[in-house]
This record gives sequence, structure tokens and C-alpha cells, in this order.
Amino acid sequence: MIRATEVLGSDKGCFDSVTLDHDDRFRRRVAMTTDGGLEFLLDLRRATELAAGQGLRLSDGRVIGVRAADEDLMEVRARDRLHLLRTAWHVGNRHLPCAVHADRLVLRHDHVIAEMLEGLGCEVRRFRGPFTPEGGAYGHGRTHGHDHGHHHAPHDPHPQEG
Repeated sequence: MIRATEVLGSDKGCFDSVTLDHDDRFRRRVAMTTDGGLEFLLDLRRATELAAGQGLRLSDGRVIGVRAADEDLMEVRARDRLHLLRTAWHVGNRHLPCAVHADRLVLRHDHVIAEMLEGLGCEVRRFRGPFTPEGGAYGHGRTHGHDHGHHHAPHDPHPQEG
């Protein structure tokens, strides 16, 4: 099976493409099939965030373009910037992937979260489109839970004065 071992900054000159949802754009090693039907093995050194518009170089030199698939999403709008900031805090507190814009948040559609956001006074509109949420805060791509490579000391609610 032909392999792709390099991610390029651009899909310039691509001969085919692979359309992937948000989850499938974070990979290290997996068999894939292009939109045109070519089977190949993505075989990277480490798990990598594949962004729409990037290219995957095959072992024979050809380039496959990366496309973001449309997904079931929801756009969240707030009354004002402070309300949007508070809403973003609630979303982040639930560790939900989220695209942050100056005037709205975009999340995967989830009826429970939509009800929570409406209960907070937000306007929620469902739509389909590519999902490209914020990456990890520590420069390592995606965030998965709270583990970010270090351990917290136990929190003492009553520190001793010295």
C-alpha cells in the first residue's frame, strides 16, 4: 500500500483529496481512501492535526489535499461581549471543542448543550459546515481532558501563615 509520511503546508498541485471530519483530522497512522478512491496509509511520526488546505505527500511524490468535511454544528450568539465571554467560560468548563469568533462560538451540535446555552440566554442556530475549533493551549494540537504534561500540587484551602 502506498504511504503518506509527510504533511505539507499547502495542497498546491494536489491530484486528489481526502475529506475528513474534525476527529479524523487528528491522526498518526491509519488507512485512508481519497475522495477519488485511492487507498493509502497515513504513516506519520506522531499524531498530527491535519488542517484543511494542507497536503499529504505520498511516497511516489504525488500530493493529496486535506479537506474539512461538513459536520452538524451550532452557532452560539450572546447579548453582548461580556455575555459571550461568560458563555465561552461555560463551554470551556465542559472541555468542549469550540471555534471562537469575535461575535459567536461554534460547537458541534448537542441538544443537551444547546438547551444549556439557551438557558444561559444565548441564541443557538443549528447548521452544517466544516469544524475547526481552537487548538491546545500548550502548543501540542488538541486538548483531551485536563492532562497537559505536569502535575498539580495538592490544593490547601487553608495555607499556613509563616
